[in-house]
Amino acid sequence: MTLFSITYPPIPIFELGPLRLSLHGLMAGVGFIVGAILMLREARRRGFDEAKISSVLTWALIGSIVGARLFTVPAHLDEGLIEALQPFKSFSIMGGFAGGIIIGGLRMWMLRLNVLAHMDMASFGLAIGTVIGRIGDLFIVEHLGGRTSFFLGYAVKPGYELAPQHAGLECISSQAGQGGICGIYHHAALYDMFGAAVLLGLLYLVARRWTQIRYGVLIFMWAGWYGLQRFLIDFTRNTDLPNADATAGPFTWNQWTGLAVGIASTAIVLWIAARKETPVVSSEQDAEYGAVVPVS
Repeated sequence: MTLFSITYPPIPIFELGPLRLSLHGLMAGVGFIVGAILMLREARRRGFDEAKISSVLTWALIGSIVGARLFTVPAHLDEGLIEALQPFKSFSIMGGFAGGIIIGGLRMWMLRLNVLAHMDMASFGLAIGTVIGRIGDLFIVEHLGGRTSFFLGYAVKPGYELAPQHAGLECISSQAGQGGICGIYHHAALYDMFGAAVLLGLLYLVARRWTQIRYGVLIFMWAGWYGLQRFLIDFTRNTDLPNADATAGPFTWNQWTGLAVGIASTAIVLWIAARKETPVVSSEQDAEYGAVVPVS
């Protein structure tokens, strides 16, 4: 057993009728708000229409909620269609991203906004939203993986009330092993939070230092990184517990999605960077896309 690990009592989920209330949902909401503020701040800096972007964000919020729920339906079809469509059964961050981006992009098109320019600005919010949202997972101790000796692993102790899908990892004092620990498991949500934080820094570094960056690079860089990040992190998931992430062949559903999005987005970044027809980001080009650039 490792000499180092992370351990703290989880903050349990509260149930109110069909609703399951926890800091997980609260932090997801805070993550969206902070991400929206970050996008609006970037839009203000570049002179884009904040009122239109607020409309886009409202549509994206609805899309992310619907997408987060619908994305998990295929993984539960083996339980029957009615059960898979239960409104509060499960949610997916990948589905939330997909729904928000699709519906938000549709609203951009309806408002005649340049989609690539505005999606680039949204990339910062998507990254910070992930960081903050994952803090909620850490509060309730959700997304634990398989056993590990890694020093960032989470040590379950007797009496800890874990998220429902991890109830099988709980134990009483008589079942605890060395050091009074039931087991040490990969803290997948923590890994995802760290990866998203690095990605946020990289996005800002590229946006501010790459003078010849082209429109579309940032959003596809975000998608490529996060997709491959989720593919790799999900190898640490525990798929043997009841209510664990469903698998399709050797991978989880999120892994298949992350791998496909990661490879496709990375290829698109390389294609955009090499394609001279795609404009380089500049205040002059922003003005052509509708920004009101202050006159110095």
